[in-house]
Amino acid sequence: MRRRLVLAVVGLVAIILVVHDIPLRSHLKRVEQDRVITALERDAFTLAAKSQQLLAGKSPSTDTTPTGVSLSTLVSDYRTNSTAEVLVVSGEGAVQIASDPTVQIGMSFLNRPEIASALLGNSTVGVRRSETLNADLVYAAVPVLTTDFVIGAVRLTYPKSVVDARVASRLRGILLVAFISLLMAFVAALIIASSAVRPLRRLKARTEEIAEGDLSARAEVEGPSEIRELAVSFNEMAARVEKMLAEQRGFAADASHQLRTPLTALRLRIEQAQMSALKPEVGIEELNEDLEAASGEIERLQRLVEQLLALARTEKKNVLGDVNVETVVQGRLEMWNSLAEERNVTLNFGAPGNVLVKAVEGTLEQILDNYIDNALDYAPEHSSISLHIEVSERDVKLSVVDEGPGMPVEARQNAFDRFWRGSESQNRPGGSGLGLSIVAQLAAASGGTVELSQNIPTGLVASVSLRKSAGNK
Repeated sequence: MRRRLVLAVVGLVAIILVVHDIPLRSHLKRVEQDRVITALERDAFTLAAKSQQLLAGKSPSTDTTPTGVSLSTLVSDYRTNSTAEVLVVSGEGAVQIASDPTVQIGMSFLNRPEIASALLGNSTVGVRRSETLNADLVYAAVPVLTTDFVIGAVRLTYPKSVVDARVASRLRGILLVAFISLLMAFVAALIIASSAVRPLRRLKARTEEIAEGDLSARAEVEGPSEIRELAVSFNEMAARVEKMLAEQRGFAADASHQLRTPLTALRLRIEQAQMSALKPEVGIEELNEDLEAASGEIERLQRLVEQLLALARTEKKNVLGDVNVETVVQGRLEMWNSLAEERNVTLNFGAPGNVLVKAVEGTLEQILDNYIDNALDYAPEHSSISLHIEVSERDVKLSVVDEGPGMPVEARQNAFDRFWRGSESQNRPGGSGLGLSIVAQLAAASGGTVELSQNIPTGLVASVSLRKSAGNK
C-alpha cells in the first residue's frame, strides 16, 4: 500500500511537471531568441548612427568621427563586449569592415537578402540558414542613412547554436528544479504513506498476536479517522471473541464438572451391582435397587446432555417472528395441567386477548416450560401458580407467579448463571443448574430480558419481557 501511495503522488507530480515544462521549453526558446534579436537590432542601429559620417568619407576603416574614433575602433570595441559578428557595407553592398577575419574588404554582400533589404532602407531581423557557414544565424540588418540617401548597412549576426545553448542552460536549471521537486515529492509521499500505513501495520501485528493466542491484544486507536474507526471495530470484535472463547472455556469446564458427578455415581452404582451379583447372599431385590439407581443416574445424565445441547442451540443467530402470547400460554397450561393436578396445585391465567411479540420460534414455549417446571417443584400443595401478561407501549411482560418459599436477593442475582444451584435446590432430584441459564439465553436470542423478583407475601415472580410486535392492533 505504501508503495502504491508513493508512486501515485510522485507520478502525479511528474505529470504536472511534464505538462508545465514542455510548453515552457518552447516559450523559453522564443523569449531568448526575441531577446537576442532585440539586442542585435538595438546595437545595429547604434553602430549605424556612429558609422554614418565614416561611411561618407573615402576610407571608412581609417577615417574618424568628429570625436576622433575610427570605424574599425567602433567594431573592435563592440566585439570586446559582444560575441556577435559585425559587418558594415557601403551603399553598393561592398564590405567596408567585418569582425570576421575570413571576410575580405570589398567583397559584395548584395546576394544576402537582409543586406539587400537594408540597402533599400528597411531594417530586418530574423533567423536564416547560411549556406556559406552551413549554420543557422540570428541576424539584424539596418540601413545607414544620410538626409536623402542610404549610404550603407550594418549587419549583426549570432549563431543560432549560441541561442540554443542559452536555452539549454536554462532548461538544465529547470530540470534541476524539477528533479528536486520530484525528490521532495517522493520524500513527502514516503512520510505521508508511512504515517498512514503505520497504524495498519500495528493493527496487523495485533491480529497476529490474537492469532497466536493472545486474546487481550488490542489495536491503538490512532491515525486518520477511517483507521481509527477500523481500530475501534477491531477492538470490539477482539473483545467479543475473547468473551465468547472465555464463555466457551468456562462452559466446557463447568460441563465437564457437571458431567463428572453423574458419571461417577453411575460407575459406582454399576460396580456395586456387579459386586452384589457375585455375592450369593444378595437377593434379586437388592440387585434391582442398584440397577434402578444406575438407571436414574443415566436419566439424569441424559437430561443434562439434552440441556447442554439446548443451551448451545440458543447461542446461534435466529430469525425473529410474530408469536401470539395467549396461544402459547394456553398450550403450555394444557400440557402442565395434569402434573399440577397430581400435586394439588392450581394453574391460573387471565387472558388479555391476542397479544403478539417478536420472538424466535419455540422460544416462548421453552421459557414457560422452565418457569412452570420450577414453580411446580417449589409450590406447596393447595397453592396456585398464576400467569400474568402486562402490555406496555413497547414491551410485553409475561410472569409466572408461585406461592412457594421464594428466593433470597443474592440467589435471584445468580440464578441465571450456568450450573448455579441455590442451597435450597441442592437436593432437588435431576437438577442441573442449566434451566434458568437456558431461559436467559433464549430470551436474549429474541431480544428480550428475564427477571426474578419476590412475590408478596411469599413466593417468586419469574418474568420474561419481549418486544411487542408491530402487528398488534
